[in-house]
Amino acid sequence: MPRAAQASYSLPGGASAALAVLGANLRLARLRRGQSLRAWALRLDVSVPTLLAMERGAPSVGIGVYAAALWLMDRHAALEDLAAPANDAQALAQEVLALQRKGTKAPKAPKGHA
Repeated sequence: MPRAAQASYSLPGGASAALAVLGANLRLARLRRGQSLRAWALRLDVSVPTLLAMERGAPSVGIGVYAAALWLMDRHAALEDLAAPANDAQALAQEVLALQRKGTKAPKAPKGHA
């Protein structure tokens, strides 16, 4: 039996909460479509216990299962935006700070001008 990655058990609180919300939303999507656990699990090619774990937001469930569930909802395109550079506000802030620090150096006077 494969062991779950150690990171699964030491997620930051915010990440753990986000997975729980995602799982709850996926469960709601299944119910809104009138799908049973067994039917949805068959469509995802997973066991019912794995589907239940995903709907609880378990970090031990592979990202592929979450992606497949989003695909069943026709929401898989949203995955592309999760880590898109344009949406990475922290990296943008670091770049701006680096440029600001670089810009604080005294500019060199052009040659021939005093």
